[in-house]
Amino acid sequence: MSDATEAGGPAEPTGSDEGGAGGRRVRVVLVDDHRMFRTGVQAEIGRTDITGVEVVGEAADVDQAVTVITAARPEVVLLDVHLPGGGGVEVLRRCSPLMADAENPVRFLALSVSDAAEDVIGVIRGGARGYVTKTITGTDLVDSIFRVQDGDAVFSPRLAGFVLDAFASTDAPPVDEDLDRLTQREREVLRLIARGYAYKEIAKQLYISVKTVESHVSAVLRKLQLSNRHELTRWATARRLV
Repeated sequence: MSDATEAGGPAEPTGSDEGGAGGRRVRVVLVDDHRMFRTGVQAEIGRTDITGVEVVGEAADVDQAVTVITAARPEVVLLDVHLPGGGGVEVLRRCSPLMADAENPVRFLALSVSDAAEDVIGVIRGGARGYVTKTITGTDLVDSIFRVQDGDAVFSPRLAGFVLDAFASTDAPPVDEDLDRLTQREREVLRLIARGYAYKEIAKQLYISVKTVESHVSAVLRKLQLSNRHELTRWATARRLV
Protein backbone atom coordinates (compact mmCIF):
# COMPACT_ATOMS: atom_id res chain seq x y z
CA MET A 1 0.00 0.00 0.00
CA SER A 2 1.25 3.45 -0.86
CA ASP A 3 2.18 6.08 1.71
CA ALA A 4 -0.70 8.21 0.42
CA THR A 5 -3.16 5.50 1.31
CA GLU A 6 -1.70 5.10 4.79
CA ALA A 7 -2.12 8.81 5.32
CA GLY A 8 -5.78 8.56 4.39
CA GLY A 9 -5.77 8.91 0.58
CA PRO A 10 -7.86 6.69 -1.67
CA ALA A 11 -6.68 3.18 -2.39
CA GLU A 12 -5.69 2.11 -5.88
CA PRO A 13 -8.51 0.31 -7.72
CA THR A 14 -7.91 -3.40 -7.34
CA GLY A 15 -10.52 -4.91 -9.58
CA SER A 16 -13.73 -4.43 -11.50
CA ASP A 17 -16.43 -2.02 -10.38
CA GLU A 18 -18.78 -4.92 -9.77
CA GLY A 19 -16.92 -6.13 -6.70
CA GLY A 20 -17.34 -9.47 -4.97
CA ALA A 21 -19.91 -10.63 -2.43
CA GLY A 22 -22.75 -10.54 -4.97
CA GLY A 23 -21.79 -7.11 -6.26
CA ARG A 24 -21.65 -5.55 -2.79
CA ARG A 25 -18.78 -3.30 -1.80
CA VAL A 26 -17.47 -2.22 1.59
CA ARG A 27 -14.76 0.36 2.27
CA VAL A 28 -12.39 -0.65 5.06
CA VAL A 29 -9.56 0.94 7.06
CA LEU A 30 -6.92 -1.32 8.68
CA VAL A 31 -5.59 -0.22 12.08
CA ASP A 32 -2.71 -2.30 13.44
CA ASP A 33 0.77 -1.36 14.62
CA HIS A 34 2.44 -4.24 12.75
CA ARG A 35 2.99 -3.29 9.13
CA MET A 36 3.60 -6.87 8.01
CA PHE A 37 0.25 -7.91 9.46
CA ARG A 38 -1.52 -5.06 7.68
CA THR A 39 0.16 -6.09 4.44
CA GLY A 40 -0.99 -9.67 4.95
CA VAL A 41 -4.59 -8.67 5.62
CA GLN A 42 -4.54 -6.36 2.61
CA ALA A 43 -3.33 -9.23 0.41
CA GLU A 44 -5.89 -11.64 1.86
CA ILE A 45 -9.07 -9.57 1.75
CA GLY A 46 -8.25 -6.54 -0.42
CA ARG A 47 -8.85 -8.18 -3.81
CA THR A 48 -11.93 -6.05 -4.37
CA ASP A 49 -13.07 -7.80 -7.56
CA ILE A 50 -13.26 -11.08 -5.63
CA THR A 51 -14.08 -10.11 -2.03
CA GLY A 52 -15.91 -6.82 -2.44
CA VAL A 53 -13.62 -5.30 0.19
CA GLU A 54 -11.82 -2.07 -0.73
CA VAL A 55 -9.03 -1.11 1.68
CA VAL A 56 -9.03 2.68 1.66
CA GLY A 57 -6.47 3.40 4.38
CA GLU A 58 -4.12 2.10 7.05
CA ALA A 59 -2.91 3.34 10.42
CA ALA A 60 -0.36 2.19 12.98
CA ASP A 61 -1.22 4.20 16.10
CA VAL A 62 -4.11 6.06 17.71
CA ASP A 63 -3.47 9.54 16.29
CA GLN A 64 -2.91 8.19 12.79
CA ALA A 65 -6.01 6.02 13.05
CA VAL A 66 -8.27 8.93 13.99
CA THR A 67 -6.84 11.03 11.14
CA VAL A 68 -7.25 8.30 8.51
CA ILE A 69 -10.72 7.21 9.64
CA THR A 70 -11.98 10.80 9.76
CA ALA A 71 -10.63 11.50 6.26
CA ALA A 72 -11.65 8.23 4.59
CA ARG A 73 -15.01 7.68 6.35
CA PRO A 74 -15.02 3.91 5.72
CA GLU A 75 -18.00 1.70 6.43
CA VAL A 76 -15.91 -0.63 8.60
CA VAL A 77 -12.66 -0.29 10.55
CA LEU A 78 -10.61 -3.37 11.45
CA LEU A 79 -9.16 -2.31 14.79
CA ASP A 80 -6.36 -3.85 16.81
CA VAL A 81 -6.80 -3.60 20.59
CA HIS A 82 -3.21 -2.78 21.53
CA LEU A 83 -1.93 0.35 19.79
CA PRO A 84 0.62 3.02 20.64
CA GLY A 85 -1.08 6.15 21.91
CA GLY A 86 -3.87 4.72 24.04
CA GLY A 87 -5.08 1.49 22.44
CA GLY A 88 -8.17 0.61 20.45
CA VAL A 89 -10.47 1.94 23.17
CA GLU A 90 -9.00 5.42 22.68
CA VAL A 91 -9.63 5.23 18.92
CA LEU A 92 -13.24 4.31 19.64
CA ARG A 93 -13.62 7.16 22.10
CA ARG A 94 -12.28 9.73 19.68
CA CYS A 95 -14.32 8.37 16.78
CA SER A 96 -17.60 8.18 18.71
CA PRO A 97 -19.21 11.00 16.64
CA LEU A 98 -18.51 8.99 13.48
CA MET A 99 -20.10 5.89 15.01
CA ALA A 100 -23.15 7.92 15.99
CA ASP A 101 -23.76 9.27 12.47
CA ALA A 102 -27.29 8.14 11.70
CA GLU A 103 -26.91 8.17 7.90
CA ASN A 104 -23.34 6.93 7.34
CA PRO A 105 -22.03 5.34 10.55
CA VAL A 106 -18.46 4.11 10.78
CA ARG A 107 -18.56 0.66 12.38
CA PHE A 108 -15.68 -1.06 14.13
CA LEU A 109 -14.66 -4.71 14.19
CA ALA A 110 -11.85 -5.56 16.61
CA LEU A 111 -9.23 -7.88 15.09
CA SER A 112 -6.65 -8.86 17.68
CA VAL A 113 -4.30 -11.60 18.76
CA SER A 114 -5.64 -11.17 22.30
CA ASP A 115 -8.52 -13.29 23.53
CA ALA A 116 -8.51 -11.81 27.05
CA ALA A 117 -11.97 -11.08 28.43
CA GLU A 118 -10.89 -7.62 29.57
CA ASP A 119 -9.85 -6.68 26.03
CA VAL A 120 -13.04 -8.02 24.48
CA ILE A 121 -15.36 -6.30 26.93
CA GLY A 122 -13.37 -3.06 26.83
CA VAL A 123 -13.77 -2.49 23.09
CA ILE A 124 -17.39 -3.63 23.07
CA ARG A 125 -18.15 -1.13 25.82
CA GLY A 126 -16.34 1.41 23.66
CA GLY A 127 -18.70 0.84 20.75
CA ALA A 128 -17.15 -1.89 18.56
CA ARG A 129 -19.70 -4.11 16.81
CA GLY A 130 -17.65 -7.27 17.18
CA TYR A 131 -14.38 -8.94 18.06
CA VAL A 132 -12.52 -11.67 16.18
CA THR A 133 -9.06 -13.08 16.73
CA LYS A 134 -6.25 -13.14 14.20
CA THR A 135 -6.65 -16.89 13.75
CA ILE A 136 -9.74 -16.16 11.63
CA THR A 137 -9.62 -17.22 7.98
CA GLY A 138 -9.72 -14.67 5.19
CA THR A 139 -13.13 -15.89 4.02
CA ASP A 140 -14.63 -15.64 7.50
CA LEU A 141 -13.09 -12.20 8.00
CA VAL A 142 -14.68 -10.91 4.81
CA ASP A 143 -18.02 -12.33 5.93
CA SER A 144 -17.61 -10.68 9.34
CA ILE A 145 -16.84 -7.32 7.73
CA PHE A 146 -20.04 -7.40 5.67
CA ARG A 147 -22.07 -8.48 8.70
CA VAL A 148 -20.71 -5.58 10.73
CA GLN A 149 -21.48 -3.25 7.83
CA ASP A 150 -25.08 -4.47 8.10
CA GLY A 151 -25.11 -3.64 11.81
CA ASP A 152 -24.79 -7.19 13.12
CA ALA A 153 -22.67 -8.12 16.13
CA VAL A 154 -19.88 -10.57 15.26
CA PHE A 155 -17.66 -12.57 17.61
CA SER A 156 -15.29 -15.49 17.44
CA PRO A 157 -17.26 -18.34 19.10
CA ARG A 158 -15.41 -18.46 22.44
CA LEU A 159 -15.38 -14.69 22.85
CA ALA A 160 -19.14 -14.28 22.64
CA GLY A 161 -19.41 -15.91 26.06
CA PHE A 162 -17.33 -13.14 27.64
CA VAL A 163 -19.78 -10.52 26.44
CA LEU A 164 -22.84 -12.52 27.44
CA ASP A 165 -21.44 -13.13 30.92
CA ALA A 166 -20.48 -9.48 31.31
CA PHE A 167 -23.77 -7.93 30.28
CA ALA A 168 -26.36 -10.63 31.08
CA SER A 169 -26.37 -9.97 34.82
CA THR A 170 -26.79 -6.62 36.52
CA ASP A 171 -25.42 -8.12 39.73
CA ALA A 172 -21.85 -8.37 38.48
CA PRO A 173 -19.76 -5.56 36.98
CA PRO A 174 -18.68 -6.10 33.35
CA VAL A 175 -15.06 -5.35 34.20
CA ASP A 176 -12.88 -6.13 37.20
CA GLU A 177 -13.40 -3.28 39.69
CA ASP A 178 -9.68 -3.04 40.48
CA LEU A 179 -8.80 -2.93 36.80
CA ASP A 180 -11.45 -0.30 36.18
CA ARG A 181 -9.52 2.10 38.41
CA LEU A 182 -6.72 2.22 35.86
CA THR A 183 -6.60 4.48 32.84
CA GLN A 184 -6.15 2.96 29.39
CA ARG A 185 -2.48 3.99 29.32
CA GLU A 186 -1.90 2.53 32.80
CA ARG A 187 -3.38 -0.74 31.58
CA GLU A 188 -1.01 -0.76 28.61
CA VAL A 189 1.98 -0.19 30.89
CA LEU A 190 0.71 -2.84 33.31
CA ARG A 191 0.42 -5.41 30.54
CA LEU A 192 3.91 -4.71 29.19
CA ILE A 193 5.45 -4.81 32.67
CA ALA A 194 3.77 -8.15 33.28
CA ARG A 195 5.23 -9.44 30.01
CA GLY A 196 8.72 -8.64 31.25
CA TYR A 197 9.48 -5.48 29.26
CA ALA A 198 12.06 -3.08 30.67
CA TYR A 199 11.08 0.55 31.23
CA LYS A 200 13.11 1.68 28.20
CA GLU A 201 11.38 -0.89 25.99
CA ILE A 202 7.96 0.22 27.20
CA ALA A 203 8.84 3.87 26.59
CA LYS A 204 9.91 3.09 23.04
CA GLN A 205 6.82 1.02 22.26
CA LEU A 206 4.36 3.57 23.66
CA TYR A 207 6.22 6.64 22.41
CA ILE A 208 6.60 8.10 25.89
CA SER A 209 9.56 8.90 28.15
CA VAL A 210 11.06 6.50 30.68
CA LYS A 211 10.09 8.97 33.40
CA THR A 212 6.47 8.80 32.25
CA VAL A 213 6.61 5.00 32.34
CA GLU A 214 7.90 5.17 35.92
CA SER A 215 5.05 7.51 36.85
CA HIS A 216 2.47 5.15 35.35
CA VAL A 217 3.97 2.15 37.17
CA SER A 218 3.88 4.05 40.47
CA ALA A 219 0.24 4.96 39.85
CA VAL A 220 -0.68 1.36 39.03
CA LEU A 221 1.05 0.01 42.15
CA ARG A 222 -0.68 2.61 44.30
CA LYS A 223 -4.16 2.01 42.84
CA LEU A 224 -3.85 -1.77 43.08
CA GLN A 225 -2.13 -1.63 46.49
CA LEU A 226 0.84 -3.65 45.28
CA SER A 227 4.47 -3.27 46.34
CA ASN A 228 6.60 -4.13 43.29
CA ARG A 229 6.57 -5.31 39.69
CA HIS A 230 6.73 -8.97 40.73
CA GLU A 231 3.42 -8.65 42.61
CA LEU A 232 2.07 -6.70 39.66
CA THR A 233 3.02 -9.51 37.27
CA ARG A 234 1.30 -12.11 39.44
CA TRP A 235 -1.79 -9.88 39.65
CA ALA A 236 -1.94 -9.44 35.88
CA THR A 237 -1.31 -13.14 35.20
CA ALA A 238 -4.13 -14.17 37.53
CA ARG A 239 -6.50 -11.99 35.50
CA ARG A 240 -5.23 -13.28 32.15
CA LEU A 241 -3.97 -9.86 31.06
CA VAL A 242 -0.54 -11.02 29.93
